[in-house]
Formats: sequence, structure tokens, C-alpha cells
Amino acid sequence: MDANLLYRETAVRGASKVGLVVLLYEQIIRDLNKALKAMDNHDVERRTQAINHAIAVIGHLQSTLDLDVKAPVVSELARIYTLVRSRLVEAQARASQSILREQIACLLEVREAWVEVDRAESTPQAHPSMAPAEARIEWEG
Repeated sequence: MDANLLYRETAVRGASKVGLVVLLYEQIIRDLNKALKAMDNHDVERRTQAINHAIAVIGHLQSTLDLDVKAPVVSELARIYTLVRSRLVEAQARASQSILREQIACLLEVREAWVEVDRAESTPQAHPSMAPAEARIEWEG
């Protein structure tokens, strides 16, 4: 079995909900790096596959947004996903490495924000007696 695949499967099994979002961002970034490499090799088929997969993963992330929730973060994520998908279509049409690099940079920033959320959610509170029951169980071991 491929070691990278085994690592990713193990990471998915142990990930929190937010951790799964982080893993999806990592997949998109991997796809876009594959597309860059394919461009270097003049491999249009692999470039297309990689960008299409990234667009599909972004579509999945976008489909999980609850647009009925009027929180600014929801509308901002929807805007980001729409913009990134549009730019990836443009990168594909123009075979533009610079557009791909811009989108990777954007996605890395958003991914880092999700990493911080995941860290905050998985860090036990200073006073375990004040924590919700689930967190207290994890904290006590």
C-alpha cells in the first residue's frame, strides 16, 4: 500500500470535524501543486485532472456551508470558494502557473485559520470542571 495513502487514511480516521476540513484544504493544495508540476512537464491531461479534482473538493466544501446562517464567516467562505473556483477555471483555460500559485497562497492562509480553530477546539480548558462533559472526559483521559 502507498505510504502517503495510508498516512492520509489514518489522519482521516482520527480527525475532528474541523480537522477533516483542514485535510480537504491540504488535498486541494496537493492537487494544485500536481497541476503546477504537470504544467512544467507540458502534461495537459494531468493538469486538467488535478485542477478538476481541486474544483470538486472546493465544491464539496462549499456545499457544506449553511447559507441560512447569517454569520459573516459563512458568507466570507462562500465568497472565497466561488472566487477560487472561478480562478482555477481561468488558470486551466490560460495554463497559468501564476494564477495557481495565487490560489495556493490564498488556500494556505484559510487552511491556517482552520488549523487554529482545530487547535482551539482540541485544547482542554484551563479549568476542566468548567468544560463541557465531552471535553472533561477527554481531559481526564
